[in-house]
Amino acid sequence: MDVKNAFLHGNLEEEVYMKLLPGHPQDSDPNLVCWLHKSIYGLKQSPRALLAQLSDVIEESGFKRSNADSSLFIHLGPTIKVMVLVYVDDLIIVGNDSDAISHLKVTLQQWFLIKDLGNLKYFFGIEMAISHKGLFLNQHRYVFDLLKDAKMIDAKPAPTTLDSKLKLNTTSEPLGFINYYQHLVRRLIYLTITRPDITYAISLVSQFMHTPTVFHLNLVKRILRYLKDSAGRGIVMTNHGHTQITGYSDSDWAGNAINRRSTTGFCMFVGGNPVLWRSKKQHVVARSSAKAKYRAMTSVACELIWLKGLLSDLGFSSSIPMTLFCDKQAAMHIAANLVFHKRTKHIEVDCHFIHQQVQSQVIKTCYIRSHDQLADLFIKVLTSAHFHRLLSKLGSINPLDPA
Repeated sequence: MDVKNAFLHGNLEEEVYMKLLPGHPQDSDPNLVCWLHKSIYGLKQSPRALLAQLSDVIEESGFKRSNADSSLFIHLGPTIKVMVLVYVDDLIIVGNDSDAISHLKVTLQQWFLIKDLGNLKYFFGIEMAISHKGLFLNQHRYVFDLLKDAKMIDAKPAPTTLDSKLKLNTTSEPLGFINYYQHLVRRLIYLTITRPDITYAISLVSQFMHTPTVFHLNLVKRILRYLKDSAGRGIVMTNHGHTQITGYSDSDWAGNAINRRSTTGFCMFVGGNPVLWRSKKQHVVARSSAKAKYRAMTSVACELIWLKGLLSDLGFSSSIPMTLFCDKQAAMHIAANLVFHKRTKHIEVDCHFIHQQVQSQVIKTCYIRSHDQLADLFIKVLTSAHFHRLLSKLGSINPLDPA
């Protein structure tokens, strides 16, 4: 649903100023400006003003803003459940009652000029396909547009995002034009919404946005070559009959050869479906692998609690502890036993936080073998066989594969 022309009927009293239009008498004061009584579409403050008025209209219709996401509005009743997700001037409305959805559309029509685009199939580069197997999310069209923009539509495909024997090179020749590099990386970052397979590679090349070299540009081109080979890959969401939250946490201790910082990687599942994944370099240098993995567990714990709050707002409250898988028993022991000494006092805040969640049975830590750790996909370069094996477990498929 598009509400782009909302300001034509809105009552937005904003103090917005603009220069005098051409044709105004030349003998007037050159310092005079126009004082607008309504926000104009295209100004920097117009999205904020639109969201403010749109929120008032939706909340007056019986919806409540989510505490976990300020752009999500929820209406829960004994038998009715309707959700509205707002992205600037576009809305996604889902629910189990068609009459309630129709009533909301009529209410919005009274305040805004809206256009009903029908069933959700395409949203900001994300394609949705529904079948008896579930919901398939991909960015197939976005990938081809990116390859055309980079003039690599005829490039030779690559089986993985990065070479398994990759070693960062800091002595390569600096790029004379960094705008091209930054433009490609920004577009690749948006692609990680449905592509967990490129998350680690994008996290790596994003660290050199301000000082890229020819070596880094070749890494980006390698990612584009991989996308050429897997343009149709996406995420499958299926109904497994539950809403249990689980997370996988891992870190690559001192894996960055430049500053020896560790990389935190994790992925989370709701109802057996992947919903969140991330790869990020840690802010400090960890002096042991246990401390590096413990910091990763703390980051995952925060995201797990946020997910639990979001599901609670959606009406899926659960008292079952969330499961956090880790392949380092030393880090799990620190979380279970709150014992501080000289070697762990610098991570005392993290210890207090995750220990409290474990003791209150909000989070339950479980050991998993390193071979089965799904978060390995987000912390280091893998061989082709291991890379694709973890992808299949993560729920990422490519329907265009010959197999």
